[in-house]
Amino acid sequence: MTRKIALFVALSMAFLMGACSPIYRNHGYVPLEENLSQITVGKSTRDDVAAAIGRPSSTGLLEGSGWYYVGSRWKTVTWHAPKEIKREVVAISFTNKGVVSNVERFGMEKGEVVTLSRRVTESNVKGIGFIRQLMGSIGRVSAGQLLGKN
Repeated sequence: MTRKIALFVALSMAFLMGACSPIYRNHGYVPLEENLSQITVGKSTRDDVAAAIGRPSSTGLLEGSGWYYVGSRWKTVTWHAPKEIKREVVAISFTNKGVVSNVERFGMEKGEVVTLSRRVTESNVKGIGFIRQLMGSIGRVSAGQLLGKN
């Protein structure tokens, strides 16, 4: 009987410890750096970008202003609400003729938008306000919104 109790306690402890492990979920899509390297600033077109990394789920508000790839990583521990722990945005801007003018990767550090990499033909980045909006909503999404219940 003592052996059964010890086995039950050991299995219960293993189950409880497994229940406390964090669960990670990825949402969205951000292309890998090796895929982005196939895009040549000043030469690649929208069709080239679509072939190399696919079309994004977000585009610029103005016609032809750019494509935005957004990805985030969420962590859930026990019964607590999910917490966003990482967000990245890749912004690809085009000229009026549909040629790539900028390829940029943004992340968050201490609540501020940080440029992680940049390949540009011009120094004036037009979509930074939109990027700040995409990045600024960290922590403002409830668990219900994340699960589609709101």
